[in-house]
Amino acid sequence: MNNKIEKREYEKTYLMIKKLMEEARKSVSRTVNQTLLHTYHEIGRTIIEDEQGHLERAEYGRFLIDELSKDLTRDFGRGFSRSNLFNMRRFYLTFPIIQTLSGKLTWSHYCELLGIEDDCKRSFYQIESENANWSVRELKRQIKTSLYERLLLSKEDGHREEVLKLASSGHKIDSPKDIVKDPYVFEFLGIPEDKPMLESDLEKALIRQMERFLLELGKGFMYVGSQQRVTLGNTHYYVDMVFYNKILRSYILIELKTGKLVPETVGQLNMYLNYYKTEINDEYDDEPIGIILCTDKDHIQAEYALGGLSNQIFTSKYTLYIPNREELEKQVQKVLEGFQNQNQ
Repeated sequence: MNNKIEKREYEKTYLMIKKLMEEARKSVSRTVNQTLLHTYHEIGRTIIEDEQGHLERAEYGRFLIDELSKDLTRDFGRGFSRSNLFNMRRFYLTFPIIQTLSGKLTWSHYCELLGIEDDCKRSFYQIESENANWSVRELKRQIKTSLYERLLLSKEDGHREEVLKLASSGHKIDSPKDIVKDPYVFEFLGIPEDKPMLESDLEKALIRQMERFLLELGKGFMYVGSQQRVTLGNTHYYVDMVFYNKILRSYILIELKTGKLVPETVGQLNMYLNYYKTEINDEYDDEPIGIILCTDKDHIQAEYALGGLSNQIFTSKYTLYIPNREELEKQVQKVLEGFQNQNQ
């Protein structure tokens, strides 16, 4: 047997064993994580039941946590600080049914979720963390940038239904409008809000941070390229950024504007979409979708500029800093109240 054949057979055996070891490690990790979550849930339940047995002593709860923290840390080491024990207590109160816990999420994920008081919002972030395999860091960012509120504000109607839908199913993409957020948050670029910027510089900055940009765009996005040429007659035009969404099976053409939305941009993007529909799409692709990202837009002007088009074009604002969460929550509440008044 020559050396090449031996080498190939060895590599085949090695890869099989490597795969077995990786699967074993994942299985052990999942088992350990599940056991840890169940244990912390039981600790929370035990604390609650003990507190309920001493309701006549208002100070007993704090005494119990203090003493448990000292003794458990002495016997088992780190992990039993007062704050962690309070989290275990809250963990049981927030998720009383243990079957609702997901083995895909770690204790650190749940600690972040416990900081969300609104049940619908917490449920949304829990489902999205599971479905999108968010790391704890990504979950923190999505909460910090108010993804839940931004998605709700992007919906045109049926806000009450959308709240319930997000809470029970997460962010589902069933139609082109479902991929749009308003606003998009590009705080990861580290660009000061008041710094003048050319569109070409913004595009380069987004390309340098493509991994984070894709996460902000949402599910199913794959990067195709920037400055993609469109040739009509003897004239060359260039689309700022092109993506493909595998869920919608559509090309997504994005135009970047570092100022307000202008109607001319809508016309130009509509031309690009017609080109992609005719020249680029194959038989398996659905119609391309256009998104214009700008720093500001006049809603009435946008409505007239986009009205009557056969192609699907959406406009959305982007911001270079994390938006004020309280302000977004107020906007959502205002829209929900308006929706309720219309249906009374």
